[in-house]
Amino acid sequence: MSFQHIKWTGDELVLLDQRILPIRESYRRVKTSVEAANAIKTMVVRGAPAIGIVAAFGLVLAIKGALKRKRVLKEEFAEAYKILAGTRPTAVNLFYALERVRNVFERICDRSPEEVLFRVEKEALDILEEDVKNNRAIGKNGVRFVRSGFSILTHCNAGALATGGYGTALGVIRMAVEKGKKVHVYVDETRPFLQGARLTAWELQKEGIPCTLITDNMAGYLMAQGKVDMVIVGADRIAANGDVANKIGTYSLAVLAKQHKIPFYVAAPTSTIDMSVKSGKQIPIEERDAGEVTNLMGTRIAPHGVNVYNPAFDVTPSRFVSAIITEKGVVTSPYGAGLKKLFS
Repeated sequence: MSFQHIKWTGDELVLLDQRILPIRESYRRVKTSVEAANAIKTMVVRGAPAIGIVAAFGLVLAIKGALKRKRVLKEEFAEAYKILAGTRPTAVNLFYALERVRNVFERICDRSPEEVLFRVEKEALDILEEDVKNNRAIGKNGVRFVRSGFSILTHCNAGALATGGYGTALGVIRMAVEKGKKVHVYVDETRPFLQGARLTAWELQKEGIPCTLITDNMAGYLMAQGKVDMVIVGADRIAANGDVANKIGTYSLAVLAKQHKIPFYVAAPTSTIDMSVKSGKQIPIEERDAGEVTNLMGTRIAPHGVNVYNPAFDVTPSRFVSAIITEKGVVTSPYGAGLKKLFS
């Protein structure tokens, strides 16, 4: 991979600011748990696995800050956990990572502060390392669905930028290229935040993978012309029945793919699967600021005072999903039984 977007120095977290890509590559230094929470909330970093990783290091920074200011560790940790957990409600990886770190902290919080910091930092580093490893495993499990010569449509950004590295949906595409398969990627721009246009296209160009950018409302036309062989997306939360919450617009693509008999795949780590949620109806959907719709890269494109509805995600019912590709294997319908087996 030709770039590093999340780097832990031992004292601070260095993040590639995804809000200003591809205009320029700028890095932000995150030194406190509050700064980590702000980076997540304002989408300096985005993508479910990446959010979880940054949150984990946010808790490490909280402990570091408490030691420097001679504060009570348990109190500082609890406050940081609360702030970080309140940043993005839909992405379950956030809570997965926070819980992992909290479980470690609670087991050892009465030991020396130095040991607590060491163990919590190690857990955060493990989460980062495991995510990259899992992404490559997802790629290996999903590559069988990609034939040489395929044109692949993807939505939002489920690449290295959305994860610890390598990517989920783009991880499958990367693996296909590594295996020598010739592919072409159609990249949905992904309004309103343009993760496809700004981030996915940037990643693919960095890797030398052929791609074509389209507006979101062109997808159906491409499918009708026979120009799309498969659709693959990531996920922010997968319910126990296989319903998938992902970036707004995913549901529309799934319906179109079904109509045109095009396979629709979801690539995600098992940390994205929430077995406590029975169906997509129970997944909380984040609604973001109206300015993301009324403004584009700092320029207003809508009249002042117009009403705006800006849900960041939608839910695709499992009946539209051809397969869910995870690091532990591929699950097909019936999803309830298949997903459960992943955790047995």
